[in-house]
Amino acid sequence: MKNLVILGGGYGGMRVLQKLLPNQLPEDIEITLIDRVPYHCLKTEYYALAAGTISDQHVRVSFPEHDRLNIKYGEVTSIDFENNLVHLHGKDPVAYDDLIIGLGCEDKYHNVPGAKENTYSIQSIDNSRHTYQKLNNLAPGSQVAIVGAGLSGVELASELNESRPDLNISLFDRGQHILSMFPERLSNYVENWFTERNITIINGANITKVEPNLLFNHDTPNEFDIIVWTAGIQPSRIVQQLNVDKDVQGRVVLTKQHNLPTNEHVYVVGDCASLPHAPSAQLAEGQAEQIVQVLLKRWNNEEPPSEFPAIKLKGVLGSLGKKHGFGLVADRPILGRVPRLLKSGVLWMYKYHNG
Repeated sequence: MKNLVILGGGYGGMRVLQKLLPNQLPEDIEITLIDRVPYHCLKTEYYALAAGTISDQHVRVSFPEHDRLNIKYGEVTSIDFENNLVHLHGKDPVAYDDLIIGLGCEDKYHNVPGAKENTYSIQSIDNSRHTYQKLNNLAPGSQVAIVGAGLSGVELASELNESRPDLNISLFDRGQHILSMFPERLSNYVENWFTERNITIINGANITKVEPNLLFNHDTPNEFDIIVWTAGIQPSRIVQQLNVDKDVQGRVVLTKQHNLPTNEHVYVVGDCASLPHAPSAQLAEGQAEQIVQVLLKRWNNEEPPSEFPAIKLKGVLGSLGKKHGFGLVADRPILGRVPRLLKSGVLWMYKYHNG
């Protein structure tokens, strides 16, 4: 019996399971899923968990059940490619015949002194819970800083404003417009939405240092009761430590079949993989579907596809609280209630389909 080991039950890992189970998994293959928590987490909704507008239960989806799916809970400490072993903290190593690394990402602090030690995060469910407790224990009138005005920072700021309108929220962004990766019309809409709700936007920010309750912008200290960091991501620590080829973002360089150039039994999916698009749940799922095609061919002693069509992304949807939103669908910006309804529908469908 061969063992396919999947590291991480995120969007990529879950899509692999969905495609192989219950009927596509060959009789001589078993799967071992290794994750820190006993459920799939909806990472795209961590901002709402941290803001206190949804409960912990809302971001959980159960892993599938199958007689040849073994789920192990633990922290991966290292991967031994020579001996085909995954080492876990305080537990016996797990042997693999094929390995899919889907360990996700962590915050990138851009070498800003004190940023990691003195800010809060929403990059994991544990971090989001911790941030929720801090945010929702703040006294009325407290000062909140959010560093980074990409999708995560914008959604957190808007959701927190809805949950705790008594807080004073400042959003720091190094660009001239928030959501700079989107069309200017969309950025302006979101900025106006924030201005109407007295959320302060600091454009052209340059965070040079962070101390306890002090955020230094262009070396000028600003006092806050909490500082939340949403200013970029990087592959997980385990992937950073791997002695493999990586791109300038530290993501693993792969073949067109999504395996290491030096090892056709080791695949990388999601935020850790070097792909032509920015990391996203959609991208991880599309890549996972192609990995399954490769695995099925190789398990059947057939040549996998020499290349795949480009993964098509349907667009991006973001929320501004529970009633407003924004999005980019077919390269066209959509604003207002419609994108918020669309996002709620997509989330409901995902949970219903997987749960």
